[in-house]
Amino acid sequence: MLALIRPHISPLCLLLALAGLFFSPISVSRVHAIPAVQCGKASWYALTSMTASGQRADPSKMTAAHRTLPFGSRVHVTNLRNGKTVSVTINDRGPFVTGRVIDVTKAAAIELGFLKRGVTQVAVTLVSPNGQTRQGGASTCGN
Repeated sequence: MLALIRPHISPLCLLLALAGLFFSPISVSRVHAIPAVQCGKASWYALTSMTASGQRADPSKMTAAHRTLPFGSRVHVTNLRNGKTVSVTINDRGPFVTGRVIDVTKAAAIELGFLKRGVTQVAVTLVSPNGQTRQGGASTCGN
């Protein structure tokens, strides 16, 4: 089994794989089957290790971790407490905490205004390849 694991996979993903917890990306052709908006909690992280996509994590970049969206996907994350929105690129897997839908970098958390709080309620809206937000929005999250 270890021979099948690519060397650029982050240590966290390796541990989860060995524990039998597999989080596989979906194909780009299946992106339209994903809900336009996901509502839940976001947290932030400031790691500088390798991400699941093979990129080095950079806390100063506008990137995020999502369980299933393809790497390179763009999403708008809206903090439902204050209405602030950022655009981030998915380059990692996670979060691995129940109820959380996305982990953003420290830079994104600062822009969203929840650095001190650590966790906040968000709406995550998938952006189509042409740059337009898919149907739906933060208002579908009940706030």
